[in-house]
Amino acid sequence: MSEPVKLQDRLKAEFADAPRRSADVRSDGDAAQDLLRQEAPAPRAEPENHAMIRSVIGGVGLLLGALVLATGMTAGFYIAAIGLGLAGLAGAAFLLWTRQPAPGIEADRDRSWERSETSEILSAIHDVLGDIVVMRSLDGRILRANAVLGELTGVADVEGRTCEALGLTFRSQAMAHRYDVDVERPAGKRIYSWHDVTVRDPASGELVVHSIARDVTEERRAEGERERARLRAEEASAAKSRLLATVSHEIRTPLSGILGMSHLIGQTRLTAEQKNYLSGMRQSGHALVQLVDDLLDFSTIEAGRFQLRPSEEPVRPMLESVVEMLSPRAHEKGIEIGSFVSPEVPGLMLYDAPRLRQVLYNVVGNAVKFTHTGGVSLETTMDRGVIVIRVTDSGPGMNAEEQARIFQEFEQTGSAAQRSGGTGLGLAISARILNEAGGGLTLESTQGKGSTFTIRMPADPRKTAGNGGSRKGVLKGSLVFLLAPAGPAAKALVRTIDALGGACHLATSVDEALDLAQGLAGRRAELTDIIVDNRLAGIFRRELADLNYFRDSRARRIYLVNPEERSGRAIGNGEGYDSWLIRPLRERSLVEVLRGRMKGIEVRDAINDNRPILKEPPQPAAEPTPAAATGARILLAEDDPVNAMLVRSVLERAGHTVRHVHDYPSLVSALAGATDAGPFAADLLVTDLGMPGGDGREMIARIVQRDYGNARLPVVVLTADSRAGLREELLSVGADAVLAKPADPVVLIAEIARLARRAAI
Repeated sequence: MSEPVKLQDRLKAEFADAPRRSADVRSDGDAAQDLLRQEAPAPRAEPENHAMIRSVIGGVGLLLGALVLATGMTAGFYIAAIGLGLAGLAGAAFLLWTRQPAPGIEADRDRSWERSETSEILSAIHDVLGDIVVMRSLDGRILRANAVLGELTGVADVEGRTCEALGLTFRSQAMAHRYDVDVERPAGKRIYSWHDVTVRDPASGELVVHSIARDVTEERRAEGERERARLRAEEASAAKSRLLATVSHEIRTPLSGILGMSHLIGQTRLTAEQKNYLSGMRQSGHALVQLVDDLLDFSTIEAGRFQLRPSEEPVRPMLESVVEMLSPRAHEKGIEIGSFVSPEVPGLMLYDAPRLRQVLYNVVGNAVKFTHTGGVSLETTMDRGVIVIRVTDSGPGMNAEEQARIFQEFEQTGSAAQRSGGTGLGLAISARILNEAGGGLTLESTQGKGSTFTIRMPADPRKTAGNGGSRKGVLKGSLVFLLAPAGPAAKALVRTIDALGGACHLATSVDEALDLAQGLAGRRAELTDIIVDNRLAGIFRRELADLNYFRDSRARRIYLVNPEERSGRAIGNGEGYDSWLIRPLRERSLVEVLRGRMKGIEVRDAINDNRPILKEPPQPAAEPTPAAATGARILLAEDDPVNAMLVRSVLERAGHTVRHVHDYPSLVSALAGATDAGPFAADLLVTDLGMPGGDGREMIARIVQRDYGNARLPVVVLTADSRAGLREELLSVGADAVLAKPADPVVLIAEIARLARRAAI
């Protein structure tokens, strides 16, 4: 048997258990190289006379070189040394030259034999691995092929045929000269990864196509399974998004009625007990709205469609509103809540205020929830274009295991009663929102000592007049004595006064107050303001008010009180107080009181946005009579009777005239003037998006285009659908305003007033 056949048998034995996958080619190739080195022919023996001649010449050369070294040091032998040295170098060069194989027919024959040997080895390797090896002409005819191709196709003699004639089906891949080839077998279809390379045949000098194909059936099946799994996951995610959008719409519709009706009830005359019940109902309703928003945010982030909408907004009022909103909950538990905003924080910044408010509500709300003694404090600073808010509580803290999972979905800490009060989504969504914004949410906690959450939200300061460090000296010259219990509220007040350019001295007990008063009197420091917390007002009246330093001082006396403890009359009346402040403090109110420009108690509710009462309030204007009302004529389209009654009541209370329709066909008739109630020349349309009888987007577009014979009128859309991009889509088809349900009555009335003014121009 010939030498290549023996080699093939050895390769088959060597690779009998080798896996037939592309990932194993490297190890198989290494084994083949070992065999190649083993099978390489040994150097042929050269003729004996050639070796003798080279030995003699080499010996002579070495002898002459030694003679040069022995005699070259004397001047008499210089010429002889040079001659003998040249002769030695010539002999060495001849020796080296004769070691190289001389070019000629014999060397070419050697290389040709080696190429043939290598080709046989590689062919044997591909046969063992089950690879197809084919050489074809440019017109596709097979010139040579290994036995694997014949075994797969069942054709013994494949030369002269084309691959297509053998039943191979080629499918192009992303890369050139690469294909997936389907080979039908009795046991089922096999898939081969086929590679083509065009080279010149050294024997004939013609261009030929060398091809190698490897079985990748299992890999392709796995890829198909992964792709089908991905499509199923995308379909499931889309179905989940549709379900959440539908459920949220259905939940928001009754919620609009609940919150709206509670708002209307709150404007009637109620007993104190009824007000408490109403407050609890509204709080539960808003908590349910927050839960729906959290679920929608979670779904949007999971689907990768979450978007930030930055706008120019002030930072400090937003922070103060969150603290005020959560302060009743803190005061009910007997804990404090305080906020300090560094003067370096600009007044106006570009950031997503609603999202930051949502994060703060979750983080601060959690801190209040788990804190039972002490309180919660907020500190807001700037760090290279990033708003940094540290929320510190004096709660129980968390161990390492709780800290590791606190930002995961549906994870909660605390007691069973505390866990029952939420879903475990708030912190997870907050962390994701901040990550999407390029910021972050981190936690530092020590069990038994409390926790600190750090919120980082990127923001760009707006360059406007007065937007800078003008707050730093606004209280310059103020010297304030503060008597209040130690806690976050007092600490925040002291830091705020000091940061704004004033000086504040805090006393938390009678002894501290006496020592502080004695020290100030010794320095003859003249106080400008004395702030007394209502919790220590009795102590101040009994122990401190008659001290010469306080009695003779011309400082303003300011009464600090919780909003829940105020009454209809002036708190502290008859006790010598000049002004009042509500805790937690708004910086604007503090400055106005300390500068002597405001007194009285702030009126805090959602309608008037916590506007302070001025020292000299203007006389109220006479209320307009119904006959003098100049409201707009509004066409209201709403299919839910409760929401329709709510919106109608709000609009009519604002002086507008309202006509209600309950579906899209009735709306079209009303616009065309073909209603049983007679024509109604509407000035403005307020419509729900999901009513019976038509598609909301199409109806709005046709109304804007006057397809129903209607005049051009502004369109306000009320919708409980909060999917991303819906508002922009409705505005693009012609809507003038889009409000989410439950619609804030104040926002709705303000939007209608804006559109009515624009239409009148």
